[in-house]
Amino acid sequence: ERSLNIDFLLGYLKHLLPKRPDLKVIITSATIDTKRFSKHFNNAPVIEVTGRTYPVEIRYRPPAGEDEDQRDYDMIRGIIEAVDELCREGQGDVLIFLSGERDIRDVSEALRKHHPPQTEVLPLFARQSAAEQNRVFKTGGHRRIILATNVAETSLTVPGIRYVVDPGFARISRYSVRNKVQRLPIEKISQSSANQRSGRCGRVAAGIAIRLYDEDDYKNRPDFTDPEVLRTNLGSVILQMSSLKLGDPAKFPFINPPPQKMINDGFRLLEELNAVDKHRHLTDTGRQLAKLPIDPRIARMVLGAQKLNCLTEVLIIASALSIQDPRERPMDKEQAADEAHSKYKDERSDFLAFLKLWDLYHDKKKHLSQNKLRKFCRENFLSFLRLREWHDIHQQLHVQVTQMGLKPNKIPAEYQEIHQALLSGLLSNIAIKTDKKEYTGTRNLKLHIFPGSGLHKKGPKWLMAAELVETGRLYARIVAKIEPEWIEPVAGDLIRRQYSDPHWEKKPAQVTAFEQVSLYGLPIVARRRVHFGPIDPALSHEIFIRDALVQGDWFCRAPFFKHNLDLIQSVELLEQKSRRRDVLVDDEVLFEFYKQHIPEHIVNGAGFERWRKKIEQDQAKLLFLNRDDLMQHQAEHITATTFPDQMLVNRVPLSLEYHFEPGKSHDGVTQTIPLSLLNQTDPERYEWLVPGLLRDKIIFLIKSLPKSRRRHFIPVPKYADDCLKTLSPDSGGLLPALSQQLRKLTGIEIMLSEWNVTGLPPYLQMNFRLIDDDGKLLDESRVLNQLKQDWAKDAAASFRQIPDSDFEQQGITAWTFDVLPEQITLEQNGLEIFAYPALVDKGDHVDLTLMDRQSQARTYTDKGLRRLFMLSQGDSVKYLLKHLPNIQQMCLHYANVPPSPYDDEVSENNQTPCEQLKTDLIHVAFDRCFLLGQEKIHSKQDFELRLESRRSELINIASDLAKQVTQPLAEYHAIAKRLSGKMPITAINAIKDIREQLSHLLYQGFVHHTPDDALKRLPMYFQAIGQRLDKLNSDPARDRQWMNEITPHWQRYLSNTNKQVSAEFEQYRWMLEEFRISLFAQGIKTTQPISAKRLEKQWQQC
Repeated sequence: ERSLNIDFLLGYLKHLLPKRPDLKVIITSATIDTKRFSKHFNNAPVIEVTGRTYPVEIRYRPPAGEDEDQRDYDMIRGIIEAVDELCREGQGDVLIFLSGERDIRDVSEALRKHHPPQTEVLPLFARQSAAEQNRVFKTGGHRRIILATNVAETSLTVPGIRYVVDPGFARISRYSVRNKVQRLPIEKISQSSANQRSGRCGRVAAGIAIRLYDEDDYKNRPDFTDPEVLRTNLGSVILQMSSLKLGDPAKFPFINPPPQKMINDGFRLLEELNAVDKHRHLTDTGRQLAKLPIDPRIARMVLGAQKLNCLTEVLIIASALSIQDPRERPMDKEQAADEAHSKYKDERSDFLAFLKLWDLYHDKKKHLSQNKLRKFCRENFLSFLRLREWHDIHQQLHVQVTQMGLKPNKIPAEYQEIHQALLSGLLSNIAIKTDKKEYTGTRNLKLHIFPGSGLHKKGPKWLMAAELVETGRLYARIVAKIEPEWIEPVAGDLIRRQYSDPHWEKKPAQVTAFEQVSLYGLPIVARRRVHFGPIDPALSHEIFIRDALVQGDWFCRAPFFKHNLDLIQSVELLEQKSRRRDVLVDDEVLFEFYKQHIPEHIVNGAGFERWRKKIEQDQAKLLFLNRDDLMQHQAEHITATTFPDQMLVNRVPLSLEYHFEPGKSHDGVTQTIPLSLLNQTDPERYEWLVPGLLRDKIIFLIKSLPKSRRRHFIPVPKYADDCLKTLSPDSGGLLPALSQQLRKLTGIEIMLSEWNVTGLPPYLQMNFRLIDDDGKLLDESRVLNQLKQDWAKDAAASFRQIPDSDFEQQGITAWTFDVLPEQITLEQNGLEIFAYPALVDKGDHVDLTLMDRQSQARTYTDKGLRRLFMLSQGDSVKYLLKHLPNIQQMCLHYANVPPSPYDDEVSENNQTPCEQLKTDLIHVAFDRCFLLGQEKIHSKQDFELRLESRRSELINIASDLAKQVTQPLAEYHAIAKRLSGKMPITAINAIKDIREQLSHLLYQGFVHHTPDDALKRLPMYFQAIGQRLDKLNSDPARDRQWMNEITPHWQRYLSNTNKQVSAEFEQYRWMLEEFRISLFAQGIKTTQPISAKRLEKQWQQC
């Protein structure tokens, strides 16, 4: 009874009565708070009239359990027991008050199971159809049990009630100011409501009311239910008060004045609807809203519809939202009702369902009589009375908007226009899907689509709802799909914008930030790129200067810009080279320079250019920096000699880069090497870095020596400077040259193994960037040898892609070309690259090709020349194959030698050991005859002269070679025979060592693999092995001693046999054999002085 309008009217009357003393006001009510009302109207008299009712006995039957989770179960059990108790009292109908439809359904099912069939259980609630509600007014011969919501307290009187069961709860509508939603919590009823319920059973005879709670609970409850003014949003009341100019709502004489927070909340709703301004004064929109006799939200939709030309559709929807839903859903026919209602459901919008239902109803209304129309409504579970009410309200609204000058549209509106208009009244009821079924709304509300919605199964990403109602959980009712881009223009000033990460963007030449657009805390646009200049000019001005001008991050063609950047880069390069940060002035100096000259309103590139072109007409050099402006001190020691910008790789200049960034992979000096030039690089040259860093490197190397060695070179910087006076990259590797120079200065010998190269800081080691022909980075490392090993094949392939078809030839069987130069020059990507011609042996011919390494070209050319000599001396080759001295005996011995222990040893395809031996002997014979120890052949004339002068000696050289090889093969056979005999157990390790030595002296391919001088010494090495075997039985301890001396050196050789290819390593290998002679066969003279120390020294050079 204390509705919002009633309380507003009573307050208005309080305000009016002093002005109208002739006006009499009489207030009647069965549940009135007489004291409060009397006081409100200046202690008005109260007349109490006792009703003519029969006495009602009140019985208290509280449930036994106190557990809140058991409330529903205890209530049902309590109701059943109460009904049983009342049935024993005699005839009469029972009225049971319940909180809602779900409780009615549960209790109805329980009672039907518990009571005999002749007992009629009838539900009664507001959403029932008129036919269902009318059933409770028809009394019959059987007992009736009426299950009703609090609609039966005051709204209507059910006849024949003798008994009442009151669980003491009701669902009370309460508005949450904090969450801005209408809640429907189940609460304890007030004493006045309890009395009203009890009074329902005293109308026809003495009655009994059973309360399912105790008497103390009853006495502790409030006397009266809170009036609606304390339980709802006050927006509509405040709107009317403002329209009627009734003053501040906080001072309005409400009987129960609402708290200030509810008044503030009402104003916030009106601000959302643009009905009041920030000063809470009514706007033009507000004045129009006040003219419409509907909820302000719905009225706002109507006004929005006029602008979007969809007033016709929105009036239908607005009038539908102003009544109770005309769709009925009887408890016993829910499925049939759902099927009937599905005909006009819409998967995008519940609002459109109203339009479809409207069209359906009015189509039937035109063609059916009223009786048939009523029948149609019943069959389709529609309330005829509510449909008629809908029609009436629509007519009233139509008349009102016409009087206001609004014109309904004649052309049907589209989905977008209709829902944008609806959105204008529902801005705080929008939500975004954040989970499979859950949505996040404004103010971080978590909500779900109401199960009866047409969008329940497949909810859209974004939605708006006609209302948010909280029962067990928060539901969005009557919802529709919306697009987020609709929200921003409709919300206007309600939108909140936040900006993050303001930064300079080079391409658009402006300061950009990311904008987050939100409405009541709900992000509408999460991250949108916007021009930040108009938003924060001061900060944008600063960022523009710092990033675009100081950092140079801008496509600017102005002369000053290029001049200043070039100047800054030149000074920065001095810093990188000198590895100091105190040459270039701080960025703040540059910032202040520009800030001093550029006006504050300049925030982007376009604005700057307009200003610059104008100002430079009078001050052309205004923004030009000079070198003194940029340097804190001079850097005279930084020169092109000490820190060159290029380094020669095989006489090809390649650029160097300098970086002073400790901890980064490219700190120090970086050499960029094209893949095609990789094989031409010299790792030893890069050990010297650049002259400006060599001193630091030498100082570090000396300081890293063991203390016992380092003490000879103190002070270290002085010795480093003394070494630098004579050291040169032309000396070969840095470490051997440094050891040699220190020895000259102090007489102290520093072995190469003593230098701690691995401990060098990165900037004292050259960094290498390997790039392909397109400049793409392939690899990066500070170990050039590793790069060469990993990319050797790719580098050779890349080199071969350099075109020079005029030079290369295939299928050559005689010297038909003129000159074979040492090198030629090719061009690739603007670089002049040296290539090395080579003759490649192909068996029955040679190919003239280009190679990227001179050493490789020379090796191949020697073999290619040999093949050309063999092709020119075909008869001699045939002769030698048949008449080599001792060839049969050699073949017998050669068949038993082991395979080659070297990876690079490749035999001719499909050759027997004997055929391989013959081939090797002939190859070596040709080498000795035409190539070894003689001048290089570079031309056709050189070749022909050599052939003519040496061909007569070929047979004799081959015969001598065969005789020379016969002896070591025979001795190998003899020693192998001795080793297969009986040996003492103490000689096991010695025998193993000898076998390993033999396998590296004589093996398949040894003839051509063994250097000429070493081949001649083979008999001596076998003789030394024989002498070792002779002494092995008599003095095994001495043999073990000598073996311990040779083993470390020998193992080091074995570990590097397939890694090292240098001449120094080859010399080291044969020095090992001489060292064995000095140990095990001291009677045989060595070819050179030999010792473990000399071996170590030779190893340092490998």
